[in-house]
Amino acid sequence: MSVPFVTEVKRTHNCGELTARDVGKTVVLFGWVQNRRDHGGAVFIDLRDRQGLTQVVFEPDIDPEAHALAGTLRLEWCVGVQGKVVSRGANVNPKMKTGEIEVRATALTVFNRSEPTPFPIEDRIETAEDKRLTHRYLDLRRRPLQQSLITRSRMNAITRSTLVEEGFLELETPYMGKYTPGGARNFLVPSRLNPGKFYALAESPQLYKQLFMVAGFDRYFQIVKCFRDEDLRLDRQPEFTQIDLEMSFVSQDDVFAVVERLLVRLWREILGVEVPTPFRRMPFDESMARYGNDKPDLRFGLEHVILTDVITAHGGEGGVPMLLEAVQQGGIVKAMVIPAAHPLSRAEADKLEEVARGSGARGLARAKVGEGGEWTQSPLAKSISPALRTAINEACKAKPGDLILFQFGKPSLVHTVMANLRVHVAKKLGLIPEVGSGGRWELLWVVDPPLFEYDEERRGWVAAHHAFTRPHDEDVPYLLTDPGRVKCYRYDVVLNGFEIGGGSIRLHDPRVQAEVFAAMGIGEEEARNKFGFLLDALRYGAPPHGGIALGMDRLAMLLTGAESLRDVIPFPKSKSGIDSMTGAPGEVDEQQLREVHIRPLPPPKS
Repeated sequence: MSVPFVTEVKRTHNCGELTARDVGKTVVLFGWVQNRRDHGGAVFIDLRDRQGLTQVVFEPDIDPEAHALAGTLRLEWCVGVQGKVVSRGANVNPKMKTGEIEVRATALTVFNRSEPTPFPIEDRIETAEDKRLTHRYLDLRRRPLQQSLITRSRMNAITRSTLVEEGFLELETPYMGKYTPGGARNFLVPSRLNPGKFYALAESPQLYKQLFMVAGFDRYFQIVKCFRDEDLRLDRQPEFTQIDLEMSFVSQDDVFAVVERLLVRLWREILGVEVPTPFRRMPFDESMARYGNDKPDLRFGLEHVILTDVITAHGGEGGVPMLLEAVQQGGIVKAMVIPAAHPLSRAEADKLEEVARGSGARGLARAKVGEGGEWTQSPLAKSISPALRTAINEACKAKPGDLILFQFGKPSLVHTVMANLRVHVAKKLGLIPEVGSGGRWELLWVVDPPLFEYDEERRGWVAAHHAFTRPHDEDVPYLLTDPGRVKCYRYDVVLNGFEIGGGSIRLHDPRVQAEVFAAMGIGEEEARNKFGFLLDALRYGAPPHGGIALGMDRLAMLLTGAESLRDVIPFPKSKSGIDSMTGAPGEVDEQQLREVHIRPLPPPKS
């Protein structure tokens, strides 16, 4: 019999919800053929939608027409089924949520046939990512990706619910604005109506959300798309989504409290894990000293030890001139101990130098500690004085059988090399625990970083984050005399080695703001040219305010256990910034370029 599916007969259930309680019900299911089996009379299919699978059986004595049509079904055909729910008796399939039942079909329609797919629609496949991205609409039929996006949808709902309950308003900001210097490289959009001028795609709503505070909206948030024209990596895309919020009349403690409540709720409702609060706080300087970066993974040890003072104390009597020279030239000396409980072979230790060189180092010094504290397997062993060797062993708490790794020189390079070595060694030795139901979720706030960093190319101070970050009150006198010592109210929330959010308390005092600009070599005219609209706004009774942006893509990646951001973004770009599915970015014709007053340069010579 012909059944008017969709127009009159509507779907009654999804393919993941029928259980033994539904036996005897007449149901209508819509979905895709996951697989098909012909048992010499009865035809079985597993019907799939985003909620799961249901086994459907077509028998010739129930409905000959449906049975005959079922014989033609192929994988990924889109179909509708009507039938009665029956028990599978002893043939329960424990691997399926609907494994207690099957649907005995009384009607079948084919909405659309499918050509053979370029790769199987299965949970685990080994198809190259480029091919999957080219056919992303098929890749998204696979259950792992569907579950990731379903989880992400739940995260959006939880975020909105939590922040609305906290008194925030969801407000929108422009995607296209004026280019302002600082931060990442912007994507530019030519203006057809304003020849020779460009919009910049917003890398964040930073300036606009501050204007909301000036306007008196008090608490703002949005789940917003942002854009950065940067090189890609595992956890970076040219367009990304962040949970952006700003608050008036707050200290950084108030911001922390709101963010912690949001993250606790996300972990509780998504994973069923209770995250303890308040999160640990770690000063920026401590994080750099112990871990080499400002996003430390606290799930394992291998902490660094700074030996600069030890080297200085022994001076020329230490017997290692290159260490002393590094310190005298403004550098630092760092060490990391690989415990004897996790021994490395000589060949494995040699390979660590390749890792160090890959991070920019010229080499990697090391020493194996012997029974009496003497050093072996080290070129330093012949020249170092017994006193310095003993002092280093004591500072590192090194025991017999331990391997000490050394790096010395420019602080930024030493920190980077040692941070990368720490993670590399931890992975190699299996020291990083898996994140599972047991929870190794190590959340912390990294606080009190420098307001400025020295730019070697410009030979001047630049804002480490942005020029509107509030310095510590006690450091304001040093803005013009010693900018490098000024700390500020900027903060990052870190999880298992990933920065998942960052923000600051903003500057709202015009006098201090002018001194910050002066420290950066920015005069009043230049400041007005670059940030005039915000500076004007701050003159009209701007309240104290601060905020944060949390990376939604990165949060989703961590909460779902995905291997990269591309697994939690519906239509991501490839590693080279290409949309393999649509072919973007693509060429445009000359007429379109003329309309926006653009003249292309000839391609570079090969």
